[in-house]
Order: sequence, then C-alpha cells, then structure tokens
Amino acid sequence: MAEIVLSALFTLVFEKLTSEALKKMARSKGIDSELKKLKKTLDQVKDLLNDASQKEVIDEAVKRWLIDLQQLAYDTDDLLDDIATEAIHRELTRETGASASVVRKLIPSCCTSFSQSNRMHARLDDIAAKLQELVEAKHNLGLSVITYEKPKIERDEASLVDASGIIGREDDKKKLLQKLLGDTYESSSQNFNIVPIVGMGGVGKTTLARLLYDEKKVKDHFELRAWVCVSDEFSILNISRVIYQSVTGENKEFAGLNLLQEAIKEKLQNKLFLIVLDDVWSESYGDWEKLVVPFLVGASGSRIIMTTRKEQLLKQLGFSHQDPFHSLDPLQRLSQDNSLSLFAQHALGVDNFDSHPTLRPHGEQFVKKCGGLPLALRILGRLLRTKTDEEEWKYLLDSEIWNLGNGDKIVPVLRLSYNDLSATLKLLFGYCSLFPKDYEFDKEELVLLWMAEGFLHHSAARKSMQQWGHKCFEELLSRSFFQHAPNDKSLFVMHDLLNDMATFVAGDFFSRLDIEMKREFRKEVLQKHRHMSLVCEDYMVYKRLDPYRGAKNLRTFLALSIGVLKDLENFYLSNKVLSDLLQDLPLLRVLSLSNLSISEVPKVVGSMKHLRYLNLSRTRIANLPENVCNLYNLQTLIVSGCKMLTELPKSFSKLKNLQHFDMRNTWRLNEIPLGIGELKSLQTLFSDIGLAITELKNLQNLHGKVCIPGLGNVQNAMDARAANLSQKRFSELELNWGSEFNVFRTGTLEKEVLNELMPHNGTLEKLNIVSYRGIEFPNWVGDPSFRRLTHVSIEGCEECTSLPMLGQLPSLKELFIGGMSKVKIVGLELLGTGLVFPSLEILRFDSMSGWEEWSTNSGAFPCLQELHIEDCPNLVQVSLEALPSLRVLKLRICGHGLLKRLVYVASSITKLEIDDISGLTDELWRGMIGFLGAVEEINIRECNEIRYLWESEVEASKVIMNLKKLDVYSCSNLMSLGEKEEDNIHSGSSLTSFRTLKVWKCNSLEHCSCPDSVEDLDIESCDSITSVSFPTGGGQKLKSLTITDCKKLLEKELGGREKTNLKPINELSCFIYLTTLAISECPSIESFPDHELPNLTLLTYLKIQNCICMDASFPRGHWPPKLCRLEIGGLKKPLSEWGPQNFPTSLSNLKLHAGPYDGMKKFDQLSHLLPSSLTIFGIDGFEKLESVSTGLQHLTSLQRLIIQKCPKTIDLPENLLPSLLSLIIFKCPNLKERFGRGGSYWPRVSLIPCFKIDGYFHN
Repeated sequence: MAEIVLSALFTLVFEKLTSEALKKMARSKGIDSELKKLKKTLDQVKDLLNDASQKEVIDEAVKRWLIDLQQLAYDTDDLLDDIATEAIHRELTRETGASASVVRKLIPSCCTSFSQSNRMHARLDDIAAKLQELVEAKHNLGLSVITYEKPKIERDEASLVDASGIIGREDDKKKLLQKLLGDTYESSSQNFNIVPIVGMGGVGKTTLARLLYDEKKVKDHFELRAWVCVSDEFSILNISRVIYQSVTGENKEFAGLNLLQEAIKEKLQNKLFLIVLDDVWSESYGDWEKLVVPFLVGASGSRIIMTTRKEQLLKQLGFSHQDPFHSLDPLQRLSQDNSLSLFAQHALGVDNFDSHPTLRPHGEQFVKKCGGLPLALRILGRLLRTKTDEEEWKYLLDSEIWNLGNGDKIVPVLRLSYNDLSATLKLLFGYCSLFPKDYEFDKEELVLLWMAEGFLHHSAARKSMQQWGHKCFEELLSRSFFQHAPNDKSLFVMHDLLNDMATFVAGDFFSRLDIEMKREFRKEVLQKHRHMSLVCEDYMVYKRLDPYRGAKNLRTFLALSIGVLKDLENFYLSNKVLSDLLQDLPLLRVLSLSNLSISEVPKVVGSMKHLRYLNLSRTRIANLPENVCNLYNLQTLIVSGCKMLTELPKSFSKLKNLQHFDMRNTWRLNEIPLGIGELKSLQTLFSDIGLAITELKNLQNLHGKVCIPGLGNVQNAMDARAANLSQKRFSELELNWGSEFNVFRTGTLEKEVLNELMPHNGTLEKLNIVSYRGIEFPNWVGDPSFRRLTHVSIEGCEECTSLPMLGQLPSLKELFIGGMSKVKIVGLELLGTGLVFPSLEILRFDSMSGWEEWSTNSGAFPCLQELHIEDCPNLVQVSLEALPSLRVLKLRICGHGLLKRLVYVASSITKLEIDDISGLTDELWRGMIGFLGAVEEINIRECNEIRYLWESEVEASKVIMNLKKLDVYSCSNLMSLGEKEEDNIHSGSSLTSFRTLKVWKCNSLEHCSCPDSVEDLDIESCDSITSVSFPTGGGQKLKSLTITDCKKLLEKELGGREKTNLKPINELSCFIYLTTLAISECPSIESFPDHELPNLTLLTYLKIQNCICMDASFPRGHWPPKLCRLEIGGLKKPLSEWGPQNFPTSLSNLKLHAGPYDGMKKFDQLSHLLPSSLTIFGIDGFEKLESVSTGLQHLTSLQRLIIQKCPKTIDLPENLLPSLLSLIIFKCPNLKERFGRGGSYWPRVSLIPCFKIDGYFHN
C-alpha cells in the first residue's frame, strides 16, 4: 500500500511545488532554492516506485523503505500545505485591503507560527537529508528505474457482463427451493424451519440466497420477507430492527428490545414469512433463542435462510451431516467446467473460449488457481476483460502473488486483481479499509472523502475532482470491489473478503477501531497512523479513545456507525473527552463527528488549517463557531440533521474553497449563510432554507437541493431568467412566493416568472411549488420530459383555479396538493390522456375547501397504495374507478359520503384512518365495514356520533375478519365496542385475528369487553370506565397491558364489574404470556393481586405508579422471576416502610416514584430496596430528599442514573460518578448549580458520555 499512497502524495506535492502562489510565497521566505532541490530529489525517488512496488511483495527491506518514504512524503505534503495556506491568507488580505496585522488576528496562531524562516529552513533541511538517504539506499536494495504502464481506467461499459449471471448452481437452487416451498419439514413441531447455506467465504452463499429470495415463486409463496446482513456482531436489537423495517416499511423507534420484538410478533402473527439471515458468525445458542422468540407466532411453513461459514450454531440447532431432513451440506465450490464457463463469461463476454482458443489453456490455469470460488472467478474475469493478448495472460499467470499462500486469509486472485488496479484505484480501495464489515456507504459521501484526502487529482482538466471520483467509483463497482447493498440499492457495501483485503493492503497507515477489534497500539506504531476510523458504541468513555491519543500525525478521524439510526438517536460522547482528543490532532484533513451527541464544536476545530472535510451531521450543536471560517482549505461542510442548530457564522464568505455544503433538516435555522453567493467554488448545496434568486447568478456550477424564497418580490421575468435554472442540475427544488400577497401583481407576471424558472429536466427528482400567485401553471410543470421526477408538492397556491397536468409524469411516485381553495373540480386537466399516473404510489390532498367534484379515467392510478384526504369538507361528487392497489386510506375533516364512496372502490385497503368525519353514525359505519374485509388496522379519531363500532363481536367477525389492530381516540360518545356484548359470553371471541386494542380519551366508555385474541391492550384517560374484561376463558393471549389515568377504573379491585360470565383482569394468573404490565394514575384501585406475580414467568416490565388508594399491604416481596425493569411508587404505603423485597437477580432497571407520604431526607433509608444487579436507577418526585451521597455505594454495576424533581437534593455519590455512562438531572435546582459548568462537581461529571440537566446536554 505504501507505494500507492506515495504515488498519490507525490501528485499532490508536485502540484503544490508548481503552484505560482506557493512559488511566490517561497521567494518571499527565501526558500525557493530549497524547494527546487526538493522537487529534483523527489523526481529521483518517484522513478524508483514502479520497481519497488513489484519487489515489496517478496522483499521485506523494500517494504520498509517504502514505508519510510511514505512517512517522509506525508511530512513534505504537510509542510507544503502550511505554505499554501499562508498564501491563501495573503491573497485574502490583498482582496479585502485589510492590513496584515488585522487579518492575522483572525487567523489561529498555529497558522502563523510556522512562518518563521529559521524553522522553515530547518524542516526543509531535515526532509531533504532523509530523502537523500533513501535515494542512496537504492543500490543496496537493487532498485532501478523501470517503466510499467498500468491499464487505463476507461473501458467500454456496454461490454460488461450482467453481474447477476449465475452458473453452476441449478441443482443447489432446485434443492433449496424444495426446502423453501415443499413439505420437507411437515412433521416439525415448530412453525418455522431453517434452511442453511453453509460454506467458505467467496463460495457464493449470499448470491445463492439472493437468487432464492428474488425467485418469483418464493415472492408469491411468502406473505412477508426480510433480508438482514448479520456479520461479525450478532446484535439481536439491530437484527430485529431491520426485520421490523423490512416487514412494515416503517423506521419506528422502540424503548427497548422487548417492545420491538412484541411489534414484530404482531406483524408476523399467522403470516407465512421468509427471513434471510445473511453471514451469521455467532455460535451462541442463547442469542439465537432470544432472537427467534417473535418468529414463533408465524404461520406453519415459514422459513429462515441462514448463510454462514460456521457450523457450530447449526449443529446446536439439530443439523448434522447425516440427518437427511436437517442436513448440513456445505455449498460446494464450482466444478472445473462451470468455473471455466463463469470465468469466460466475465473475461470474454461469452461462456466459452470458442472465439479465443489460444487463451483457453491459460484460462484453465487461472480457473484452477481460483479453486472454484465464484467471487474469485468473477473478479479475475473482470480483471482480464481488457486483456485479450496471450502474453498479458501469461504475465499474470507467472505473478509472484500465486506463491504467497493463504496465510493472510486473502485469496491470491483477489490480490492479483487488486494489483492490476491503477495506483489511484488501489489507494481509493485501500481507503475503504476504514469502513467496518457490512458498513453501507453512500457514493457521494465516499467521493467527498476521497477528494478531501487529496486522492482525486487527475490530469484530465475537463473533469472536476468529484466527476473523476464518480468515474473511479464506477470502475471499482464494475470490477466487483463494491456491490449494491441488499436492502437499499442507493447504498453500497464490500464483500467480507474484500474488506479483509482492503485491511491487509492498507497496512499501518490506515486503522479501524471496531467494537470487536480490541487492538493494542504501540506508541511507535501510532505515530505512523495517518487515517483512522472509530466504530461507535452507544456510550463511549475516555478509555475508548485511547488508541487515538498517540496518533499525532493523524489526517483522518471518521466516527462511523453500522445499521440504520433512528431520528434523534446519537452515540454519547463527552464534549470534553472529544475536545481533549482533538487538541493533539492538528494535521487532520478529514473530521467526521456524525451522530455523536456533542452539543458544541470543539474550539480547536477552527485552528485545523489543513481540514478539507468537516461532518457534524446529526449532532446536537447549537451553533457553528465563527472560527470555522478560518478553515480556508475546507471543501466539504455537512451540518444536516442538526436539529438544535440556530446560528451559522457571519463570515461564511471566507470559505473560498467550499465546494459542498449540506444543511438539510436544520429546522431551527431560518436563513441561508450571509455571502454564500460569493462562494464561486460551490458546486453542491443541500438546503431547506431559502437562497435568494440574486445569489444564484454567480453560482454557475451549483447542483443539489435548493429552496428559492421571495419569488413574489421578483419584479420581472428577466430577473428570474438571470438565475439560469435550466443549466443548474438540481435534484430537489422548492420555488416559494412567500406569504405576503401583492394585489398589484398580475397573474400573467407570476406565470412568466415561473416559466423562466424551469429547472433542468434531466436531473430533477423533487419539485415543491409554494404560494404561487398565478391563476394557471406554465406547461413545463408536469411535462413528461422530467423523467426522473418522483415527488411533486404544490401547496398554498390560492389563486389557482385548476391543477397542472401531472398525470403524464412517468416516474412520479408521490404527489401532494394542498391549500388551493379556488379549485372546485379535479379531473382531466390533472390527468391528461392515455396511461395516467403510471407510477404514483402516494397521493395527498389537504385544505381544499372549495373542492366539490373529483373524477378519473378508467385505469388511472394503477399503482396507488396510499390516499390521504384532509380538510376537504365540500368534496361530495366523486366518480372514481376501482383502485386495486390501494392499501392505506386516511380521511380527516371530510363528509361521510366521501368515506363511503372510497371504501366502495378500494375494497383491498388494509389500513383505514378516519378523523372527524361529519355525519358518521353507528348505522352508516356498520354499513361501510362490510366493504372492509381486507382491513387489518383501523384508527378512529373524534368521530363523536359513533356509540358502538359493531352490533356484536360475532357479527363483526363476519365482515372485518382480518382486523388486527384497532385504535379509538377521543370519540366522546363511544359507550362500548359492541352494542350487544352479552353475546360474547356464549359465543366466545370471534375476531380471531385481533391483536392490538388502544382506547384513549373516550369519556363515555364505561366497560370494555376485549376479544380473547388481544395481545396488546392500552386504555388511557377514559374517565368513566370502571372495568375491563374478556369472555369466559379469555385473555390468555395477552402480552402487554397498559392502563393509565382512568379515574374510576376498578373501584374496589382490578376487574370490579359484577358479571360472573366475564373474566376480569384482576385474575393475573391466567395471563401466562404477559411480558409488560403498566398501571398508573388510577386513584380508585384499592388492591392488587401481587401474590400472583410469581406465576407470570414471562413478565419483564412492570409499572405500578400513582395509585394512591392501593392497599398498604402491597408490595410484599412477590415478583415475577424474570423481571428486568420496574417502575413503582406513589402508593399508599411509603417507600421507607417497605421491607426487603427479594427482587430477582434479573432486575437491572429500577425507578422509584415518591408518593404523598414519602418524606425522607436521606436516601440511605431506601438502600435495602436496591439490588446490586442494577445498571439503571432513577428516583422521581422526592421533594424533601436532601442527600443521595449514601445509599447507592453498593451499586457497583450502575451505568445510568436519573434524578428527577428533587428540589432540595444537594449531592450524589461521588464514588459512582466516574463509572457512569449516563447522568440525567431534571428539575433539581441545587444539583443544577453544583453539577453545571463551573460547579463543584463539574470535574467529576464532565467526562460522562451522556450528561443532561433539564433536558439539555451539559458535557
């Protein structure tokens, strides 16, 4: 790898040495002659690189020579970068006309200290002397000047073979399809069975699994499918998240694994599913048992495909090499003939050598060396695709690579293919060693990183660095070094073997600190490191970053994460820990702090004069400090997703080299940086905030996402034309006229302005037109030539009387139309003729108060999956054809006639949400549910004329037989679910698919009789409800029960309604599957059957809070045996009077809530309640508590501490603070004063990764 980095570094160095600005600076410092000598010596060394790159493979001395030379090249580049940066300072000084002394006050001291001539001479002399020593060593090493021309990167893309072509797996596919679709496991006691694909790396396990996964028969057979890449770290939480996202399409946040698995159970219940667990390394049977708990509820015949290199876990699951029904047959390597065909397909474009008979003998030798591994055959074939000369094939056959064996785990053919890359491509690929296995990376992100490192300098001046980076990326993709991510084709991954190879070739200059890679770094090795990445953990303590503290020459610091992060999810790291670390890394070119919980940008960042790439995305910073604008070399700045960011620097225009700026999803920012229009180097801008149309004029190369506000103030069409939008390749564009309406402007002028703002039709993907004041739209809006346009939003265009013709856009997937009160009819003017909305999946209408009529053509909306109509109260006349693909229907503030018509034409919907539907009575609703046979989820809000949802459960089961989830919110006259609940007593539960029931704020509801099949029951803020029950023998499937703020519920005991034929929920022993039980804010409850808790063997979360009349005998030390999390307090019996509770050893999370009688002042009165197993502990509402310094000392495993609403508390246990991962203080004024910055406790808590006071991060 050394010679590769050297080649790139030399390119940078020579470019700087020939720069006129640097030459001028050198002359002013009297070092121009030294630089000329340096260039001459570097030329001599560069000529030796080709020979050294060939010999380092077998000669350790040559390898060390290259490493020493690389260190020196880095030092040289840093020195020249110092000089070049000062040249930029001087140029800025000249442009602004300011005095040098004034400008230097704005420049960090580190940017001026190097300018002392004696120091500069000393550094140059030292570098020159070391370089000369390396030149003289060439004789002892036998190095000479040789010419070795690498293949050009250009190739005929049309000749590339489809990478999905698979040879030699027909029999394997047939056998596995039989296992997937047949009745092989018919006698199995489980509802799902495992279909293993076992084999060594590169043998094609994942490819075969993907072939099966995408097979049409498989897609048609299974109702739900999910693909999860597992890899080295078997994280049950991460795997479960991906499964949930795959089967629901939702990126929902869950409080913990338990709730997540419950949600998966709900989705898999009685469904025939296929889950692929790709690349499983774990051998833990215990982990497997925990993972598959939700799978047990699926339909019989469900399957799990597991690809793995290891057999141990499968053997524990009952697989063996002898059992024909649970066979453990490793996937075999390809036969010689199939290998030859696959190799020929990628090398020659056909599956034989008929057209190249002289190459066949050599091909057979290559195939033999690949050992039947498809990955090796494919990559080697791609390598030879540009070589049809027999001598070239002979040369590669004779390479020393084949003689090195497999001691380093890298298949020789992969190294051979790597060696064939150009120096640039080798370096770009080696850089990816910083990515952990299975890391899904974005193409644009990677190109920007390459650019910042200086790896993308190219002699073809016609290409920008970004364009050249894209070309290099595509070349690596075409050679199979990269591949598309399985679940998101817009992202990319590397095969594990290629990741291993990247790590191997990168050497000591590149290093990755994985969660699983507990590497020991010696100080002398750390000094070599120039590029390092950190794979983040949820909480990162001071010691986690130890390996970086000795890497003072570091150029790259990347904080990376594996998997999809939810919104507002961060990795916790103390500001102080990060700041202390960065103080020692002055040479950084790339700094990515993405997804870290930091609340401020370390001051030292503003003095990192070499910095090219700064990524602060999804952090919690509130402002970007002014000194960031001293980073004159900065090319990329990313602050997207910084939800707390309110302020950008005022001197933004000083960032003259800025090329890429991403400020999307920064909701608290309300204006674009001042002077951004002066940044002529800016090429990519992503912003939700308005960019004045006058600023666009000078930004000739701009593309990305842009919002242009204030168009209502544009005086004439010529001003709009000057922005030249048709030549700017925007991917997302918002055109906003603003909220102020000028009555003197004409509709004609508005239309002319919008017409001149037509964007480039070849790149636009999203278009948003806001508050347009014209009466009609110009023809370009909706023109079919916008073939990449997938999202269109037209809102607040109140003067428009008709809609543009959008129905002919071929790729449009999502359309929003809102705030257009003068539109009365929606029909042909929107649709056009022929095939209408061929790709549309989501359609939304909102706030169309004048809309009266809607009609469509036959065959319109063939792909429509979601329809949302809100606040369209006058829409009555609806003439729609069938909507066969519609699955989700949401109506709000509309009439019942619209609901009736849509339900009639969309009988395939699976989710219905209705809110404030006027005139919707019991009778009308019952007439509609007859068309909802496919519906699985119903959400009803504020429909106050409904008293009962169905006559009886028996009758309901005849029409909504597939209903799984019902949410009822704020329906003030709802009295019960069924009008004749007594019928349930004799018939039992009939809604057998029903799983989830949530009832909120239904104040007329007195009793709730739940179907027996319910698993998740949530009742909140129903003031009149007195009891909840199940039919006789029911409730045994209940897994989660939550009752909150029900003032009259169960006045005497849990389940107090006197109906002997209904089973009240106070009989806990029948709820054997209960995992979550939460009862809070129910002041009428007098007793709780805690003696039955030990029978709830699956219960892991229990909450009993603020039930102030509960019998003083509770609690008595009876607890579920597997209880993990407990929230309790606010009861009649004070906590100080509780005796020993004998909590199970599984309890790790405990939160205590104070009640009206809890008046203790010192916490040691409660220490006997706290088991030493606790890792999370919290207290809430202890108004008289003064001291917590004692009582917690024995909690040596404690990681997270929460103190809430304890106004008199003045201290915390000092011995526990250093080991905490999280400390949360809320509404504790004394603690806030002592623990905040400058307080007496601050030195002890400043290193805690997550430290919050009153909701704000303080570390």
